Amino acid sequence: MEDCIFCKIANGEIDADVVYEDELVTAFRDLSPQAPVHVLVVPKKHYDSLIDNIPAETLEAMVSAVAKVAESEGIAKSGFRCITNTGKDAGQTVHHVHIHVLGGKDLGEGLLA
Repeated sequence: MEDCIFCKIANGEIDADVVYEDELVTAFRDLSPQAPVHVLVVPKKHYDSLIDNIPAETLEAMVSAVAKVAESEGIAKSGFRCITNTGKDAGQTVHHVHIHVLGGKDLGEGLLA
């Protein structure tokens, strides 16, 4: 998608603080972090949301990237939260599927940080 900011970041057209990248996904720090560690994992190919018929290979790459980010950011053992918003009512503001990886502090038992 031509005007999608996450497509541009994932494909290197816009600079970001990239913490992980492979042939299918890019992970970068959120510009408005909600926790000490707040990284977004996005596929390089555009999909609007989690229910956009994403190929299993891409979903697997996203989950694998989450694990690698958690390890590299030092939150794999202490714990972290993954959030994927789908649609306006869930708070999805960029319509390019992405996983928020949040950690680095006790996030509590509530749903949100």
